[in-house]
Amino acid sequence: MSNKKRIESVDVLRGFTIMAMILVNTPGDWGYVYGPLLHAEWHGLTPTDLIFPFFLFIVGISIYFAYKNKSNTKSTYKKITIRSLKLIGLGVFLNLFLPYFPFVTEFETLRFLGVLQRIGIVFFISSVLYLNCNWKSLLGISIFILLGYWVFIGFMPFSNGMVPTFDRAPNNWVNYLDLNILGKHMWQSDYDPEGVISTLPAIVTCISGILIGKLLEGLTHIKLLFFVAFGLLTIGYIFGIYFPINKAIWSSSFVLVTSGWGTLILAVIYYLKDIKQYNIGTVFKYVGMNAITIYFLSSFISKSMYLIKVGEDRNVHSWLFINLFKYEVFSLKFSSLLYGLTVTIFYVILAYLMYKRKLFIKV
Repeated sequence: MSNKKRIESVDVLRGFTIMAMILVNTPGDWGYVYGPLLHAEWHGLTPTDLIFPFFLFIVGISIYFAYKNKSNTKSTYKKITIRSLKLIGLGVFLNLFLPYFPFVTEFETLRFLGVLQRIGIVFFISSVLYLNCNWKSLLGISIFILLGYWVFIGFMPFSNGMVPTFDRAPNNWVNYLDLNILGKHMWQSDYDPEGVISTLPAIVTCISGILIGKLLEGLTHIKLLFFVAFGLLTIGYIFGIYFPINKAIWSSSFVLVTSGWGTLILAVIYYLKDIKQYNIGTVFKYVGMNAITIYFLSSFISKSMYLIKVGEDRNVHSWLFINLFKYEVFSLKFSSLLYGLTVTIFYVILAYLMYKRKLFIKV
């Protein structure tokens, strides 16, 4: 996205999303976390469940503006491929890093996939589709994937006679296929929230961002953006009656609802920031300009803190929480939240310093 035509609201939403990622990923104590800062146990939607799809949605918007004038040349595909491999490589690096340090891991149980890996895969496929398809084709592909995913998971019978359901393993096609493809290389023994099959609808989340990017470029009235948002939310929640909203399997209704919320929140920020020119959300913009770098550093440092021991029975993370944030006047949940907010503020300050020094690391 060129600086001259850069849409401020996109950077603000990107930065807000990364800050939310850090907040929910770094509580003081995982045993004491407020409900909205946790993922839904299976079906359902919490504010935390919106974070990752929001980021893929924003990746789609960025793809639109980054490649709208690019041709299908080897150079373009090379750049897309290199960037995708970098993201995947960083994700695998983090998986190697924990819990076996330094990189002495049992490879038969190494998790192959993860957040950064999914971003890399989705970015690659969505970018290639964007370079080769017009918006009508992208819309058609999205509808085909969402409906096909629903029909396959909900109605395709198993060869052994099991009746498919949307519940957790074993008779859930997403879990079943991931288990047979990934084996022990999964987040948990029965499912992976960034698994192989659920990447398909995640691609649609990114494509929805591409289509919203196109809408933003030629936007004549903000009402259109709100109309699209409410349309996606209405269709998504109705679809959720038949295909439950579920982040773990990235259900089709989940794609529609989260894209709807993403569009709605973007519309509000766009109206305030880009139309009315209010000076709001600047702190989020700082983070948004180095989003992947800040997210990677937060994950790397957090995992390091779990590895480094302080005494015999504590690591740096637990030592800091107990000694600096755990007070009798606060509830444990509030203390845990305070720790997470402090960590988030630290990375906001880091992002601000990088921004002021014009240090933008492209991953």
